[in-house]
Amino acid sequence: MTSPYGKLYLIPTTLGDTAPLEVLPISVKKIVEQVDVYIVENEKTARRFIKQIKPSKKQASLQIFLLNKFTDPSELPGFLEPCLLGKHVGLLSEAGCPAIADPGADVVMLAHKQNIQVVPLVGPSSIVMAHMSSGMNGQSFAFNGYLPIDKVERKKELKRLEQLSYSQNQSQSFIETPYRNNKLLEDICQALNDMTLVCVACDITLTSEYIKTQTVAAWKKNSVDLHKRPTLFIIHKE
Repeated sequence: MTSPYGKLYLIPTTLGDTAPLEVLPISVKKIVEQVDVYIVENEKTARRFIKQIKPSKKQASLQIFLLNKFTDPSELPGFLEPCLLGKHVGLLSEAGCPAIADPGADVVMLAHKQNIQVVPLVGPSSIVMAHMSSGMNGQSFAFNGYLPIDKVERKKELKRLEQLSYSQNQSQSFIETPYRNNKLLEDICQALNDMTLVCVACDITLTSEYIKTQTVAAWKKNSVDLHKRPTLFIIHKE
């Protein structure tokens, strides 16, 4: 039976200043051409992305809902009201795929509860692409988000993740605020066993892309400048 509701499209974006259609399939362009209601993290960058995809789309016709750390949860049902009225809505990521290390999961869950069809579109995910290119365990891995800021707690968490990797043969990935990347790599080298493997996946899909897997001992001798560069770290037993 055809639903009278509009669909919630999960629309990925680029991971940096790359021409959208170099890393996104034509299906994303087709949906952006159709959809005029968007849930976004940052209105300015969202409008710029939409304009890159469809220059002729009138910006004044767009209805934008903001979803970020300042959004009150009570506002979320209103974001999906257009779907209930038969209009399609796009959940647009700030970088990469929506709802994965990105706001939006609560909206997706609400859509399921309201019987609104959720349609994920293909696009770059730094988490998946980093694991793909790491050479580590692609059968069992975990993404742990941000580690504690406190130095002592961060090193304790690194050791815990290392032990988890060793005991369960599971690759453990995490991220950091880009301006603290170099410090995190230093902490990794200080806290972990010399033979533990570390993958640094930086600037994925960009011209400056850098992906390298080597032991902690090797990273101590051969480091890299990660300052203000989006980076995903993965650790695994040798």
